[in-house]
Amino acid sequence: MPLFTDQMNRTVDIPEKPQRIISLVPSQTELLVDLDLEDRLVGLTKFCVHHKGLKKQKTIIGGTKNFHFDKIAALQPDLIIGNKEENYQEGIELLADKYPVWMSDIYTLEDALEMMKGVGAITGTAAQAKRLIHEIKQDMASLTQGARGTTVYLIWKDPLMAVGPQTFIHDMLGRAGFTNLVQESRYPELSMEDLKNLSPDFLLLSSEPFPFKQKHIDEFAAQLPKTHIQLVDGELFSWYGSRLRYFREYVEGLIS
Repeated sequence: MPLFTDQMNRTVDIPEKPQRIISLVPSQTELLVDLDLEDRLVGLTKFCVHHKGLKKQKTIIGGTKNFHFDKIAALQPDLIIGNKEENYQEGIELLADKYPVWMSDIYTLEDALEMMKGVGAITGTAAQAKRLIHEIKQDMASLTQGARGTTVYLIWKDPLMAVGPQTFIHDMLGRAGFTNLVQESRYPELSMEDLKNLSPDFLLLSSEPFPFKQKHIDEFAAQLPKTHIQLVDGELFSWYGSRLRYFREYVEGLIS
């Protein structure tokens, strides 16, 4: 079998044009479908909500951090695609002992495009991946430039958790023209006092993983009267697959 190197620098033996693929990450599941691989996709997670109706047609193998190994075994996969951050190390190691497991590791847009190229190579869809990458690059190049202001991007409520450097969302915030005020890397906890001291121009409340709603805008507005507080589509900032095609249009209509 051909040898491939994934984004964690692991060498993986993968059959040429694998026919029974399991995806452990929602954004990569959507990518596989957009690379015309729906017929070869046999398993996915309960969080793989795109494309619509896909979960009814495929086997649900659990969540991103709790796999049902019996269901995976029954599917007899010849390729499993995961992600370092979204999946859990113990589960991935157990799967890698039995199946070809290709892992992505993504912090920037460039990493995401490299992932798409890699997925195209291992699945025999390099031409489709190349077209998709070109489309996203062209779209990003036409993104309206200019500083929007400072921001804090929250992903969780109790406790408050924000996005910091060394994350894909941080990179995309910068491309959208925001200056992220959070300096601690990854996903630090903040207090309301921290938010007041940071005093961002914009407080962005993500739709996922915590489902912020209008009532939360009202709560924060009472504490941060000078900050523009807005709900944002978490998928458009955190999904690093083919959904990136919609990022420019979404961002340019985000702040009126």
